[in-house]
Amino acid sequence: MEERFLIALLLATLAGLSTVIGSLVAVLYRKPGPYYMTITLGFSAGVMILVSFVELLQAGIESLGFLQAHIAFFVGMGIMLLIDLSISHDYILEKHETKNHRQGKLRKASVLVALGIAIHNFPEGMATFAGTMKDIRLGIALAVAIAIHNIPEGIAVAVTVYASTGSVRKSFWWSFLSGVSEPIGALIAALILTQFLNETVLGWMLSAVGGFMVYISFDELLPVARSYGKEHLAIVGVIAGMGIMALSLALLKL
Repeated sequence: MEERFLIALLLATLAGLSTVIGSLVAVLYRKPGPYYMTITLGFSAGVMILVSFVELLQAGIESLGFLQAHIAFFVGMGIMLLIDLSISHDYILEKHETKNHRQGKLRKASVLVALGIAIHNFPEGMATFAGTMKDIRLGIALAVAIAIHNIPEGIAVAVTVYASTGSVRKSFWWSFLSGVSEPIGALIAALILTQFLNETVLGWMLSAVGGFMVYISFDELLPVARSYGKEHLAIVGVIAGMGIMALSLALLKL
């Protein structure tokens, strides 16, 4: 159990800090093109949607039964809706800024980007921990899915901060800090939930986080992907993400 505990924390850390990969991409490209962002965001959505329905919700059904698992799933979506309504976290990549946009407002936007992504990453860390405690293969699948999803989030943070400050170092560190919330979420789950972690608690957590991921995919990733005007590329990205994630899950189950 102690070994699995450490593996769960490690997977959550690796998944969360994949935002750094996104920051490195952003530093190299500085202004990612519409084709790149459409495919990347669509790919991320495809990965998260497939994992939510095929793994997370199914694990919840096995633990809780059909009705309770779906209640937990929709509770998760409701939580994400409340976060959206209460905290502004517009991505700079969702808006085409004008040259006359004031620098101070751009700096504020960069903080909101990092804050919003950190909020999203927090429950993902808890999900990775809970999934790994249930089944290491599920934890790995979750970590891979979240890592893929976190790369464009890292790009969003780094591009925004770089645009507002012109500093590569600051864009890298803000991206890093937004990803750190994921292992923090896993650590809190470890410290608080391990005292009463059982099949029912795991089932509720996994189903709810499935709701988190589906909400993020449909409410944020796909609309942003389509906003670049390359709508058919967005669905190509979704199909590719689902296909690769399905293949990775199949390989994990061998």
